[in-house]
Amino acid sequence: MKLAMKLRTRLFLSISALITVALLGLILGLVSVMQMAKTQESLIRSNFITLDLGLKLRQSLGDQLIMMLEKQPDPEALQASKRNYFDLLDQGIAHEQQDGSSQGFSQARTDYQNLLEAFDESQQASPPPGSKEKLTDTFNVLRNGLILDHKLALENISTSEHKSRERALLIAGLLGLVGLAVLIIGFITAHGIARRFGGPIEALAKAADKIGQGDFEVTLPISSAAEMNQLTRRFGIMAEALRQHQATNIDELLAGQQRLQAVLDSIDDGLLMIDRQGCLEHLNPVAQRQLGWDEERLGQGLGEALGRPEMDEQLQLVLRGGNLERAPEDLEVEVEGELRLLTYSLTPVSHTQGHILGAVMVLHDVTEQRAFERVRSEFVLRASHELRTPVTGMHMAFGLFRERAKFPAESREADLLDTVNEEMQRLMQLINDLLNFSRYQNGLQKLTLGPCDVTDLLEHARARFAEPANAQHIELLVEAQPELPRLYADQVQLERVLDNLLGNALRHTAEGGQIRLQARRHGERVIISVEDNGEGIAYGQQGRIFEPFVQVGRKKGGAGLGLALCKEIVQLHGGRMGVYSRPGQGTQFYMALPL
Repeated sequence: MKLAMKLRTRLFLSISALITVALLGLILGLVSVMQMAKTQESLIRSNFITLDLGLKLRQSLGDQLIMMLEKQPDPEALQASKRNYFDLLDQGIAHEQQDGSSQGFSQARTDYQNLLEAFDESQQASPPPGSKEKLTDTFNVLRNGLILDHKLALENISTSEHKSRERALLIAGLLGLVGLAVLIIGFITAHGIARRFGGPIEALAKAADKIGQGDFEVTLPISSAAEMNQLTRRFGIMAEALRQHQATNIDELLAGQQRLQAVLDSIDDGLLMIDRQGCLEHLNPVAQRQLGWDEERLGQGLGEALGRPEMDEQLQLVLRGGNLERAPEDLEVEVEGELRLLTYSLTPVSHTQGHILGAVMVLHDVTEQRAFERVRSEFVLRASHELRTPVTGMHMAFGLFRERAKFPAESREADLLDTVNEEMQRLMQLINDLLNFSRYQNGLQKLTLGPCDVTDLLEHARARFAEPANAQHIELLVEAQPELPRLYADQVQLERVLDNLLGNALRHTAEGGQIRLQARRHGERVIISVEDNGEGIAYGQQGRIFEPFVQVGRKKGGAGLGLALCKEIVQLHGGRMGVYSRPGQGTQFYMALPL
């Protein structure tokens, strides 16, 4: 601490000396300039007063001479001109006494009195000989005296300017010398500091770079400054401590890396590690078998390695902290002549401080699962077609039989016929659901797109369910954001989605409840939701609620295809569907549709 204080003291004194010299030079220059300016201003003001008074006296003298030369001079005008002339002479004499300058105005007063005496003599009834010549001579003497004073004032101003210029050059020279002295002192100080501290600091910086790269074999500098030697010694202690710390922890780091490697290699799914630049860093043995790769793929971009450039766009979205809005399509990979289908997910890897370090891609082989699903879809599609014809015929025949059979309304036979009719309608609805779902899954269903007003869509849905809602004393509300843009969608299919969601909401909402149909804009999407305050959905069941043939809740009915069909319709529109529910507090189903 004492050495550091000593170094700071030296630097402070050096800089203070430079600042002191510079300030003294600047103050000296400012004081000299102010004094010079004050003196010159006073002298110029005095001479300008002299010039002004002299000019006025000559003008007044000229006016008087004109009046004197008239045959009959105006006594009053001439007397007023004399008084004005004497006033100007008195001002000039007072100025001379104040500044201590020459006695030009006093002499002009004497000459003017002589001029007046000569004029009085020339105006007598019988003027003496030579009075005109005397008048002319006294006038010339007075005028030449005033002209001489004028020239003298101009010479004084010129002399003052010359002296000021010489003094300004002297001050500029002094300030230049002060600046040169400051520059020399600063150069000497900077050179001394650089010589004593610059070289050792550069050597310490290079040593720090080597230590940062893991090379602890560094050479530390020796300086003539005790402060630098103290810093070098402490730097050496730090380097030695880092060397010992590295030697102590390297085995633990290697062991931890081996454990992490073993965990990654033992995962059943394929795992790809991707760095911040989008290049492959690591792939576990399962991924190598799934993709038929070896470690030569490391360092390549993800899209390049997979042969799918669009993967790079998804990866960059994840590396920026975003999420994939919809489930990606399966990867088709051919390994040893065999076609494999892989599902994948991309997840960012974040640092504890929040910034993203890279991403992880998890691969899962679904080849057998997709084959089973394809066989199931084909079976359901064929079975639905095959069942629809006989069931339709049975339903028509039953209708004819019911029209001809005449049973009392309250008889057992009429009740049985109603039961059979209801079950046949349920069977027809089930077959239609199976057929529609199979069409969507197999890509056979096409959309009929057109402009669709979201507010009208919700209002019509409320009108269709107003009667059953009133029967259960359930309030139906429509809450639409004003001026929503139109959707380009298949309105019939969206009505089917809303009907399914509203039917579920009515089935799971108690009497006196409330159902809200909402619509709002979020970026480039429109969010349409159906929210109730019914029994809600258990957290464990929310993850499978959109799977086919899955039913949740206490009040079950149908084949469990309604929500799966809704999801297929929304995805066919390029949107996504989700659910938010808290058991006992209600459920909200929403669909996000692109504009």
